[in-house]
Amino acid sequence: MAVLLVRHAVAVARHRWAAADDERPLTDRGRAQADALVGQLLPLGPTDVASSPSRRCVETVAPLAAAAGLEVRAAGALAEGHGEAAADLVRTLLAAPGTAVLCTHGDVIPDVLDALGVEAERCQKGSTWVLDAGAAGRARGRYLPPPA
Repeated sequence: MAVLLVRHAVAVARHRWAAADDERPLTDRGRAQADALVGQLLPLGPTDVASSPSRRCVETVAPLAAAAGLEVRAAGALAEGHGEAAADLVRTLLAAPGTAVLCTHGDVIPDVLDALGVEAERCQKGSTWVLDAGAAGRARGRYLPPPA
């Protein structure tokens, strides 16, 4: 399986949000990024869409899931601070058929990439890492910058 590891799009800043952090929504720019992800990722043939339970993550991949005729599945392993659990999830999905889209946070993605041995120097909001198992079980990654 290929894994499309998406960092959530631009959300309302933490210091401007008084409610629970998991409820922070996308900004107008973030919604534009989420809409543009459809054109960028739909051609890669997603067969599963999972997201951190955080609203900003779900909102990032909801347009893609709808365009692919899929539901967004909440996955606690993709929540902030769960880099090790997210890496385990990615390893499992890389060994399965299909193409999974996983939306998570800026602190999780470097942990996942490091655990897979993928060198990364960037991870902008709204960006995607296209991961596959590669030869000899070593993961390969290709960075797609934010589409908007």
